[in-house]
Amino acid sequence: MLTLATWNIHKGFSQFNRRVVVHELRERLRLLNADIVFLQEVQGQHLKHPHRHRNWPDAPQHHFLAEETWPHHAYGQNVAYAHGHHGNAILSRFPIVQQHNQDITHFRFDHRGLLHCTIAVPHMPTPVHCVSVHLSLFGGSRKYQIAALVERIEAEVPAGAALVIAGDFNDWRNQADLLLAQRLDLREAFADAPGTRPARSFPARLPMFRLDRIYLRGFTVTERSVHHGGPWAGISDHAALSAQVRAI
Repeated sequence: MLTLATWNIHKGFSQFNRRVVVHELRERLRLLNADIVFLQEVQGQHLKHPHRHRNWPDAPQHHFLAEETWPHHAYGQNVAYAHGHHGNAILSRFPIVQQHNQDITHFRFDHRGLLHCTIAVPHMPTPVHCVSVHLSLFGGSRKYQIAALVERIEAEVPAGAALVIAGDFNDWRNQADLLLAQRLDLREAFADAPGTRPARSFPARLPMFRLDRIYLRGFTVTERSVHHGGPWAGISDHAALSAQVRAI
């Protein structure tokens, strides 16, 4: 069994940036008890926050969140600015064999990327390919980025290899499903059958839009959850998703 989770963490701030919640966020992540975590909007560096917020961690967020629970982690910078940068991350209980961050920006003012790691999961004959993604709010850009994602997987991942692609797709019209299913033989963890829709994950207080996904190949889902409402909604504007899977 393997437990997976994905969460857009809003750079460690609550909705509307009212307060720093990165400490509560770490505790909530640990409660998920996931083996591999796919994160988006991870603050890799911010030179101003330590002066403005007394409880801002000294370490980059992916280091801080992984501490004592996930000994292996990778970070991919998407957006850089004068005082810092943010991007995607993957936290893992198991060794990360390789990692690659790919820029899939379509418009120069809307930087996006995908972080591709191979992870040596015990009892799996070959490493599991794991990709954390955060796609654009713009439909035309998402099509370009999904095509770039598919091309990356077809070029770098052996056919039939175990594969997980998770993150914030911003794909409320569910346009990614068909291409990912046809070209990569992927199935969304919350879709019961081809043609059914992924889980609602935004906003976290009362989810209405289907933005976040966990796509799988080589696994079957045994349990799945959308973590929303209550304390979850006070941490990020997105709900966290988790799925327990078993290798086929």
